[in-house]
Amino acid sequence: MSQSFDRYTDQIAALIDQYRDRVDFLAIRLEESEGTDILLRGGKVETLSEGISLGGQVRACHKGGWGFASFNQLEDLIERIEGAIHAARLVGDDETLLAAIDPVQVRSPLLMRGTDPRTISLTRKKALCTHYDDILQSVDERIATTSVRYNDVTQRLLLVTSEGTHIEQSWSDMELRLAATARNGDTVQTGRETNGSRQAFEDLENLDTQVRSAAERAVAALDLPPVKGNTYEVVIDPVLSGLFVHEAFGHLSEADMAYENPDLLEVMTLGRRFGPENLQIFDGASLEGHRGSYNYDDEGCPATTTQLIQDGVLVGRLHSRETAGKLDEQPTGNARCLSYHYPPLVRMTNTWIGRGNTPVADLFSGIQEGVYAKNWLGGMTNGEMFTFTAGEAWMIRDGELAEPVRDVTLSGNVFRTLADIEGIGDDFYWDESGGCGKAGQSGLPVGCGGPSLRIRNVVVGGEA
Repeated sequence: MSQSFDRYTDQIAALIDQYRDRVDFLAIRLEESEGTDILLRGGKVETLSEGISLGGQVRACHKGGWGFASFNQLEDLIERIEGAIHAARLVGDDETLLAAIDPVQVRSPLLMRGTDPRTISLTRKKALCTHYDDILQSVDERIATTSVRYNDVTQRLLLVTSEGTHIEQSWSDMELRLAATARNGDTVQTGRETNGSRQAFEDLENLDTQVRSAAERAVAALDLPPVKGNTYEVVIDPVLSGLFVHEAFGHLSEADMAYENPDLLEVMTLGRRFGPENLQIFDGASLEGHRGSYNYDDEGCPATTTQLIQDGVLVGRLHSRETAGKLDEQPTGNARCLSYHYPPLVRMTNTWIGRGNTPVADLFSGIQEGVYAKNWLGGMTNGEMFTFTAGEAWMIRDGELAEPVRDVTLSGNVFRTLADIEGIGDDFYWDESGGCGKAGQSGLPVGCGGPSLRIRNVVVGGEA
């Protein structure tokens, strides 16, 4: 890829000047990207590709109405600008409300501490995937299927707006997803591991122990009894805490969700208590080194850290410039798009629950019969309702870990679950494996984290 967008800058800036007076707001975002995608199933290659692309998007706003157009030929740019402006003028019939930000002119690369994936050959990347697949298959003859998926993408972005913003920024993102499925008759169990990094290719190497553990968990679960479905006191590990805060609470904190749903906006009233006094929840891209980190969002708003819950009380939400303007709140730098094919949406970045002060061992104290859930296999949310499947689980008896169990799903209402948090551990873990989906934009890199939590009245599904 080129080292800068200098050869395009003057052309785009001139077009912005030419068309700025026809709308209230005009932005052009240009993107160069290159990446690798590898998928092995059962050791056989299904995908092995490298790609380079150049494209962009035009966003125009007039009287509150938006027009959007994407392009991958610069020769089409004038036509796309006129199309976006026409669409905005066609639908706009109100008032454009965009929270004010200071225009900036900056080049802002995110530097890596290790090896850039672009310097690693496709042969070496494929060999790493094959090595991990060999480990998964070697664990036990009951391993029926395996999958290893690696992808990386390096993006270089240029954003120019009619307000005078001119930002160049870039980053590289890598992800590795592995799964092993074991079968014994009609019993099928799966172990998964996912790793991601914006820091170094080395972060995805030397994971043999972790990879083997995924297959071993799948095999071991074949012989475990299923949990007896009931309502339990539950202790969850930091990985599940991070998943919970992202999926169950984070999406409800995205202001476009609330603005478009008056009932949810009423529920998510700032100042309302949702949890215990020691509960703190944050989201922010300004933290360095995480997969959801950046310096400016896709509207040119500086990255921030937003406290969502302070001492158990809702104090903030995540915004684009439009949602902040419409709700008369401060922009938070959370307008993100997956690529130039999509308009920016309000999205999480790095979302976490603050560390508590309860020793982890004390979280189990006094639980006569409960469940300890660790890691995750999958999950889903529907509004304020959630269901997650644990990767590993044990019964808790008389305050101690007892027998391991399988098929553990945790379900509930996020607001009741937040209120039912009884203890917040003094541990903490960042999970860099996240790829978030919303409105058709799936796989957006995010980070999530948290401490271990003790929660009462959790519905645990298993054997009836």
